[in-house]
Amino acid sequence: MTESKTQDTAPRKGIFLLPNLLTTGGLFSGFYAIVASMNGHFEAAAVAIFVAMIFDGLDGRVARLTNTQSEFGAQYDSMSDMLSFGMAPALVAYNWGLAEYGKFGWLAAFIYVACAALRLARFNANLSVTDGRFFQGLASPAAAAIVAGMVWSGSIYQIDGDNIGYLVGILTILTGLLMVSNFRYNSFKDLNWRDRVSFLTILLVVLVFVVIAARPAEMLFSIFFIYACSGPITTIRSVRKLKLEHVVGDSNDADFAEQDAVKPEDDKPAAEEQKNN
Repeated sequence: MTESKTQDTAPRKGIFLLPNLLTTGGLFSGFYAIVASMNGHFEAAAVAIFVAMIFDGLDGRVARLTNTQSEFGAQYDSMSDMLSFGMAPALVAYNWGLAEYGKFGWLAAFIYVACAALRLARFNANLSVTDGRFFQGLASPAAAAIVAGMVWSGSIYQIDGDNIGYLVGILTILTGLLMVSNFRYNSFKDLNWRDRVSFLTILLVVLVFVVIAARPAEMLFSIFFIYACSGPITTIRSVRKLKLEHVVGDSNDADFAEQDAVKPEDDKPAAEEQKNN
């Protein structure tokens, strides 16, 4: 009888299907973006990166709602992010506007890939010590959205990326460097999505969706570009005196304003939520 109870309570082997299926969808979208850009279908490649962002936003939330979080899922999601938001945007930008620029072109793409890898590694290593209300550096999906939005907008207006290759390279490099910076970006994890809002708020949300649907490439690029610019502004406003560690390097000694400090015990739920995502 005791042996039967022990067998019933033993952990089951295997992986959870639903959240990992969504992660696989994001992985496929990132891989498709690379293949599409190699074949010259840059608009489809850019859209695929945004589709990967949707899958990335869903897998962690579905895992929490269905109580199917796992260490395997967290590692698989991180590997998927590296391809979808690291390799894919860099190669799409390279194939669109950097291939004809020799060393500058492939170095710009590599810098982005390396920064994405460093950003993801730092994020995974600092889950238990970071302020859950802020991201340290630009999140890789947001960085990918800037590069993809640039390529998408250029494709719509029939801009030849080779003609603006230096601009493409500079934007790709700067976006990569923002990922490994110490600039603080609002994570919006402290928003209460269950709270009641006014009718006017819902109306504004509908209007925003309508505007984005009318001009998706330009609007998405603009939104994420503004978000990327918000990091330096938020950081400068939250420090007494801007120092090098507030921008890049070891941020352990960064003296952010006391009103932004979070107690370790208060930050554990936010850190756990980020890990599951």
